[in-house]
Amino acid sequence: MVRGLTSTDGTDMRDITRRDLLGLGVGAAAALTGIAGCSSGIPDAPRSRPRPADPAAKAAARARLRLIGDGSTADAGEQPNQPSRPEPLEPGQKPPQFVIFSWDGAGEVGNGLFPRFRKLARDHGARMTFFLSGIYLLPEDRRHLYEPPNNPRGASDIGYLSDEHIRATLENLRAAWLEGHEIGTHFNGHFCSGSGSVAHWTPEDWEDEIEQAVSFVTRWRSHTGFKDLEPLPFDYRKELIGGRTPCLLGQHNLLPVARRLGWRYDASSPGGEQVWPRKRHGVWDLPLQQMPFPGRSFEVLSMDYNILANQSGNSTRGVPAHYPGWRRQATEAYIAGFDRAYETNRAPFFIGNHLEEWNGGIYMDAVEEAFKYMADDRRKDVRIVSFRQFVDWLDVQRPEVLRKLRRLDVGEKWSAHD
Repeated sequence: MVRGLTSTDGTDMRDITRRDLLGLGVGAAAALTGIAGCSSGIPDAPRSRPRPADPAAKAAARARLRLIGDGSTADAGEQPNQPSRPEPLEPGQKPPQFVIFSWDGAGEVGNGLFPRFRKLARDHGARMTFFLSGIYLLPEDRRHLYEPPNNPRGASDIGYLSDEHIRATLENLRAAWLEGHEIGTHFNGHFCSGSGSVAHWTPEDWEDEIEQAVSFVTRWRSHTGFKDLEPLPFDYRKELIGGRTPCLLGQHNLLPVARRLGWRYDASSPGGEQVWPRKRHGVWDLPLQQMPFPGRSFEVLSMDYNILANQSGNSTRGVPAHYPGWRRQATEAYIAGFDRAYETNRAPFFIGNHLEEWNGGIYMDAVEEAFKYMADDRRKDVRIVSFRQFVDWLDVQRPEVLRKLRRLDVGEKWSAHD
């Protein structure tokens, strides 16, 4: 609509729409345009200012100039797309409801799940943690470079990715970090049974495994020979501040190593409750949690695989006729766990996942539906963040405030007077 002009016959030009203007004919329209364009008291339209560069694009540009080692990684400086600096709660102030979604393995194997959940997070302004299995960046024909503790050279219980899938994984990891997500570690070979299980590893074994995981991330260019991909835009030795062990085993001997390496948290505890976390060995212990399991008399761990194990046993391809009911049960379990925390003690809710299509992909659909429920705009006090962002918040809280929060049991309602 043309604003602020009056015609010679007294018509308020604010009542003439763009369509009316076009309908006046070329001459009349030109006359009106001339009136609008003259300088008699009407300022020229301000020139459009260039839009500020996207933070992710700026970080990517910096990374190209600050390559590390063989150019597999680079120092892009401060990670873009992060929340504002956390502030301590005041005494009696209600804490936000934190929800942390994490992904074990973090390989993109052609099923489109990695970009699918990046988009979901982007659509809702959320951040997540991707626990990368280091050998997912090591080609199978270079498997001899992996020397797993107490296992044969090159062994892996999760196999190796094809070159195509290594490329896709690298592209998604790079994009995820620039979008504000955290890249942690799920270590390497995922050994959960037998004498070589991570359950039996010593601190020295864990230190060796971590160093190898880091080397596979920081030397993927040398190992793959890929020359056409951009570097991962972070210094992984600085980025890496936590992880989750295979099958939630071996945490006891991992924690002293994690502390020596300066890690700030570990998500490997074999099952916790929906209460506020504590530190162990100076490291935040952030376990998967027992949550309600609709239709059952027991609770289930807040991870897709554990739900699957209670639905189809050891099979990832159960009876398809059960899929709709299992999907609904999984969705309702996540929502019940969230509601219990949100409506009572406000304990952070930790949800673990795998980028897998088990039982027809029902767990991916369930976690997406639950995610959307938790991210509903009506809940202004919900924060869906990465583990790194959550421990950033924990680390600025007053000790006495955290002590009060830790006194709240599962389902015990928060009160400003506690």
